[in-house]
Amino acid sequence: MSNKDIFVNPEIFTSRFTCDLEKCKGACCTMESDYGAPLAEPEIDILENDLDTILEYLPEVSVKSIAENGFWERKEDIFMTRSINNRDCVFVFYEGDIAKCGIEKAYFDGKVKFRKPLSCHLFPIRVNDFGGAVLKYEKYEDCKPAVKLGKQTKLSVFEFCKDALIRAFGEKWYNKMKAKAS
Repeated sequence: MSNKDIFVNPEIFTSRFTCDLEKCKGACCTMESDYGAPLAEPEIDILENDLDTILEYLPEVSVKSIAENGFWERKEDIFMTRSINNRDCVFVFYEGDIAKCGIEKAYFDGKVKFRKPLSCHLFPIRVNDFGGAVLKYEKYEDCKPAVKLGKQTKLSVFEFCKDALIRAFGEKWYNKMKAKAS
């Protein structure tokens, strides 16, 4: 995708956001929905290759679900993770009452090189394609604590998602967009 074909909704630069896991409890990984986290097709192969390692981080219910149904599905021509009871992503594990990502835990433990699906890493930014990428800030009720904390940290959605945006579009693009927003 050409970086010149990317439209960034201005709200991404002006809205404040900093995740507050102690308050939201990892709601982005447990939202009730018929849809899981969007996956790019190449991410499926990466996850397949790392699956045995990632399974070590998951609760039995997820391991069983993945063994029976796999970890991904295709709905309306979109690849996505499966969920358990239309709620928890199959890659969720809990630390106390906080939902976390088993893929990301394996990554931070140095067991896999893939951090997590880009759609999850970019959250709360969603990418749509209208003849080019359109980045928009998707607001959720469960993220109100992140908005409140964002006002304290003074981080914009754009700044909060810096690592994910660089992963998706490159550091040169990120710096160019940051300069434009200033």
